[in-house]
Amino acid sequence: MTISIDPHSGFCFGVTRAIRQAENELQAGPLFCLGDIVHNGQEVERLERLGLQTIDYDALRELRHGRVLLRAHGEPPSTYHIAQANELEIIDATCPVVKQLQERIRETYLQYPDAQIVIFGKEGHAEVIGLVGQTHNTAIVIESPTDLDRIDYRRPIYLFSQTTKSVETFRLIVEEITRRREQLSADPSALPPFEWHDTICRNVSNRVEEIKAFAREQDIVYFVGGEKSSNAKVLFAHCKEANPNSVFLSSPDEITSPPDLPQDGRIGICGATSTPLWLMLAVRDRLAI
Repeated sequence: MTISIDPHSGFCFGVTRAIRQAENELQAGPLFCLGDIVHNGQEVERLERLGLQTIDYDALRELRHGRVLLRAHGEPPSTYHIAQANELEIIDATCPVVKQLQERIRETYLQYPDAQIVIFGKEGHAEVIGLVGQTHNTAIVIESPTDLDRIDYRRPIYLFSQTTKSVETFRLIVEEITRRREQLSADPSALPPFEWHDTICRNVSNRVEEIKAFAREQDIVYFVGGEKSSNAKVLFAHCKEANPNSVFLSSPDEITSPPDLPQDGRIGICGATSTPLWLMLAVRDRLAI
């Protein structure tokens, strides 16, 4: 029986960078993190044992003269204003891809104040909160093509996407907005501007096809992910679609008995962009007992 770990699974670049910053900064003394540094309880607990203290926005407003790490998801301008007023030192671990997207949205909002900024993303997601904040919370968030009635097609539209969303769904949204606009007038020059920007991180979006290909090669798949992770839920759904014998785990302790496979069976282990390699290795070791 063979056990293999998907080489494409595990932390994305932005999360890896944030974790390393946290580990480095912890060597200098106490460090707070605004929200879970990653949507994986096991990794959060590991860093908390090293001294990282996770706080929420209420605690941030009360904190004075501390050091606060901002996770890879990014934050709205209001968070920086609170930190400045409270004389807090910010360690900004915002993913560079997210930071660039924030800047593009803010520049578009300032350049076209009468336009609609539309963001394809999950309402309430940490990254989306940071993106909407660049527009003084005026941006319209759509989670799927069924939300497109929220847009006024008689006004200019500037469409962006949360970095971790589906490329295919984004394409469908662009097509549907285009179709609805064309219903207003047969003359394109008579329509208000519509610009769309594919701001989806390919490092994340490519994981879908990679994980499906990996899952198809296995007899059984153990998908390791955090219960709070949106990315884990999406990737696991694709994993199970490719291989119905897929099991979701948050911890190796959830494996209570070895899988019933022949001697030449193949077991695959994979995970989300928020899943640490050490956790997938722990699952492997548990199965190898």
